[in-house]
Amino acid sequence: MNLKNLGRTARRNLVTYSMVIAAYIIIQVLAAMDLLSNSLSGQLIPICAYVIMAVSLNLTVGVLGELSLGHAGFMSVGAFSSAFFSVAVGDALPTPVTLVLAFAIGMIAAGVFGVLIGIPVLRLQGDYLAIVTLAFGEIIKNLLNAFYIGVDSTGFHVSMKDATALKMDETGRIIIKGAQGITGVNRMSTFTIGFVLVVLTLIIVLNLIKSRTGRAIMSIRDNRIAAESVGINVTKYKLIAFTVSAALAGLAGSLYAHSLATVVAKKFDYNTSILILVFVVVGGMGNIRGSVIAAAVLTVLPELLRSFADYRMLVYAIVLILMMLFKQSPQIKNFCRGIGERLRLGSLFHRRKAENSSSGKEG
Repeated sequence: MNLKNLGRTARRNLVTYSMVIAAYIIIQVLAAMDLLSNSLSGQLIPICAYVIMAVSLNLTVGVLGELSLGHAGFMSVGAFSSAFFSVAVGDALPTPVTLVLAFAIGMIAAGVFGVLIGIPVLRLQGDYLAIVTLAFGEIIKNLLNAFYIGVDSTGFHVSMKDATALKMDETGRIIIKGAQGITGVNRMSTFTIGFVLVVLTLIIVLNLIKSRTGRAIMSIRDNRIAAESVGINVTKYKLIAFTVSAALAGLAGSLYAHSLATVVAKKFDYNTSILILVFVVVGGMGNIRGSVIAAAVLTVLPELLRSFADYRMLVYAIVLILMMLFKQSPQIKNFCRGIGERLRLGSLFHRRKAENSSSGKEG
């Protein structure tokens, strides 16, 4: 394949895919050589989940241009619905089938919530949208903390009081235990599965951005009034972006839930939504590759800074500030742009020199 024949966007997307594949191969080689610590090995699946979350949120914040602070709510919907399914099914189905169905259920459940929340909420803009999505995330968390769901020979039993109110027979077992969440989840997620889901997320998002639908979404971000004036259905395209973003967050939640033995709602609180937003902002609004890098680096950074003990979060904050200053500095941007121009000119010079030498030999 000749890279010169590809468009600029296609080349950038190819670099993003290549970067993710190269990172996967390097980590697998390091794991085979036993060079990964236990703490870093335990971070591999969360890194994949957070990468999916960052890429999906960037679709709403960066590509659509709407601020959402409730992305962890969609992640919790996907996590709990998929974990509920896998625990309820148990060993009745083969493990791969259970996992695929659990992921599909997590995506669909989060996507449905995305539609239900998006229809009224996306009529709002700016701070109002941020406040409502924040409220949605907190409502979901508190509802999950209040639910008790069990199953016995007669079917499912639901209560919002306590476990004794379920009134199950001797065959019954509680699946969701209020604030204790779901216990006994089969830890079926692996780093390879996480890598496949990251690539799948990138394929969905990058192709959506490149499509006609993606161009319509970006036109709404750039100028809503102009987009409406040329006949673009603003509500429809905003809902598409929001729903796809929510469904991918549900997929990330499903992956994350099946890497844990117990899934609790407090993990998917306001702080998690802000953390994902930090990944998007640091990586660059609308920059999918930047979101991948920021999510991976900032997830593993606290583990790498454990040697600083009590000062590691201070160092983490300083690194965040320096990264933002580096990204926003005009001097650094001009410097990087100048290096890029020199590399392109150097490549053009060597190519023409090779062409002239080859034509001279032919003469």
